[in-house]
Amino acid sequence: MKKIIPLFLTVLCFSFHMKSTAQEKFASYGDAISKEGALSKEQMLTKYATLKEGDTINVKFRTKINNVCAKKGCWMNVALTDKEQAFVKFKDYAFFMPLDSKGDEVIVNGKAFVSVESVDDLRHYAKDAGKSKEEINSITEAKKSYSFLADGVLIKE
Repeated sequence: MKKIIPLFLTVLCFSFHMKSTAQEKFASYGDAISKEGALSKEQMLTKYATLKEGDTINVKFRTKINNVCAKKGCWMNVALTDKEQAFVKFKDYAFFMPLDSKGDEVIVNGKAFVSVESVDDLRHYAKDAGKSKEEINSITEAKKSYSFLADGVLIKE
């Protein structure tokens, strides 16, 4: 009897875990992808650290959306750490994110690379994000950034 109770509790906990994992629902954008095999945002940051400008890797990772283009949802920033983020665009401009998806959990699939964003591009993105004229004008230097071209995205519902 002493062995049956811990075994029962273990099976019960495992079944609750499997049920909650299986019940995760996602809205799909772009190409159909699965949630299986997605790296964590921390693992993705480690991958980015190994890239040089011009390198590209195919990868899928899970994170939170920090910001979305306020005009069309045509780009988003996703968290890698509290201070680091990746800038995500969508392959062939074929799909967009919901404008109210800031803070949502997301899985992105596609190509990761390191890029250098020009001042003009950075100002354009700041304008799209609804930044003030002062904030936009304060952008005076190009910036190395972690970039991502997504072909498929899942947003947790």
